[in-house]
Amino acid sequence: MEETIQKLQKNGFTGDLANDPATLDFYSHDASMFELRPTLVTKPKNAQDVERLVSFVAANKKKHPELSLTARSAGTCMSGGAINDSIIVDFQRYFTKIGKITSSSANVQPGVFYRDFEPETLKHEALMPTFPASRDLASVGGMVNNNAGGEKSLEYGKTEDFVTELKVVFADGIERIVKPLTKAELDKKMKQKDYESEVYRKVFILVEGNYEQLKAAKPHVNKNSTGYNLWDVWDRETQIFDLTKLIVGAQGTLGLTTDITFRLVPHSPHSGLLVLFMKDIDDLGEVIPKVLAHKPATFESFDDATLFLAIRFMPTFLKLLGLKRFIHLIVTLTPTGLQFLRGIPKLIMMVEFNGQTEDEVRTKVHALHRDLAKHHARYEINGFEEDPSEGKSEKFWIMRRYSFQLLRSKVKDKHTAPFIDDFVVPTQHLTEFLPQLRKIIKKYKLFATIAGHMGDGNFHVIPLMKLEDKSDRKKILPAMKEVNRLVLKYHGSLSGEHNDGLVRGPWLEEMYGKEVLNLFKQAKHIMDPDNIFNPHKKSDANWEYSFGHIRDHF
Repeated sequence: MEETIQKLQKNGFTGDLANDPATLDFYSHDASMFELRPTLVTKPKNAQDVERLVSFVAANKKKHPELSLTARSAGTCMSGGAINDSIIVDFQRYFTKIGKITSSSANVQPGVFYRDFEPETLKHEALMPTFPASRDLASVGGMVNNNAGGEKSLEYGKTEDFVTELKVVFADGIERIVKPLTKAELDKKMKQKDYESEVYRKVFILVEGNYEQLKAAKPHVNKNSTGYNLWDVWDRETQIFDLTKLIVGAQGTLGLTTDITFRLVPHSPHSGLLVLFMKDIDDLGEVIPKVLAHKPATFESFDDATLFLAIRFMPTFLKLLGLKRFIHLIVTLTPTGLQFLRGIPKLIMMVEFNGQTEDEVRTKVHALHRDLAKHHARYEINGFEEDPSEGKSEKFWIMRRYSFQLLRSKVKDKHTAPFIDDFVVPTQHLTEFLPQLRKIIKKYKLFATIAGHMGDGNFHVIPLMKLEDKSDRKKILPAMKEVNRLVLKYHGSLSGEHNDGLVRGPWLEEMYGKEVLNLFKQAKHIMDPDNIFNPHKKSDANWEYSFGHIRDHF
């Protein structure tokens, strides 16, 4: 590897290069249950450095087939998408520029934390609304490459709906602008007679030649981060060809993103929250449609295990939140305890409405309040809290957003094993689905929290396991099979937000079938013919490889 470092420096690479044991140990993990130790960590200073990296690997791939590049920013990927046994390209160190922002758009580099990006957009009374629950930890580059969604996706959609332009270093080592093209612009692009034209020509032939099959393959769910979004690249009706749709959510397997332009939406200055404490889930089939009919901005949930976890590790919130917000949490949480005297809820559901005025929000909250008044679940099953104040409702958001961080750090002798963590099931099936899910969790004696986006049917189930224990490791594959097949039985998606990576890539054939998987593989080969970008992920994944790299020590 010293030879590689010398060659990169000789080729003009100006960023940081490191292969010391401590650095390699740190980059061998992300937020997943996998471990892959890289041989070199690079931190490019600019797009030219990224081009040099790609050109170097492309030139040396035949002689050294083990060479590859995996992009990484915040390292919060839960599917193993940000780790690699070759070269890591860390964008968090230098790609941190926030460019021009207006009330409708923003330019930003992939290493920027969302927590730093949002305050800048709010100065223009605007928002990029597809942030994940890990909004304080995630980078915008990770959001793009995983096609992130979150609590506001019910109202606004996912990251793919907000990317208007990307700069991407293709497999030939050249950075290019990628944006939607008209058919005339596409025809011109395909006539260039260079590497870029070949990519556009081959992708167009792929999506046009398999148009109906790809449209039929698109999962009928509100959120999906599995596979490659080939079905959205070309639209015969609008005659728009948009390669960003393929690159967003590709986990850096098709090229390296160096610059992002987002569409923004107006920020609603007021919000109000309605909270339902469900003692069982029998009435979900009726409650969910009633809530959705009122078109809430957000419809979230978390279960009793998440609640107990938050209470058990309440002191941890002092470190996470700081003294002022921690005191506020304690004060605002105390009255809610009176609700729990009526019985511990199995599920806590949070319905949020936005508006330009407090009266507008209050009207929306009261309308749903009245609509649920006749519902048995509203009075007999649960306590009910109506809280139009965003500040007072912060306790619920804290529990929802910080639950995974608590799981990762505070449960003794057990570790997060996010292998069934991000499925989507159409909401009309949840009444039948959730009891069967709980039955599987109980069957394998898993301690697992269930939280998620109720309005989308997107749930995060995070088991806690002793992964170094052989008996616990043996549970992973059979438990995963049962949950995933249950999800597919109800025509769901195996990932709504966290993507395929190492953990769900091997399931793409079962979800889509061999023919569609082959189309995914063709798209990968067109964009990355020598497989230099993030191998063993998505359509290139297999369970034998993935299972062989589950962490066995912590």
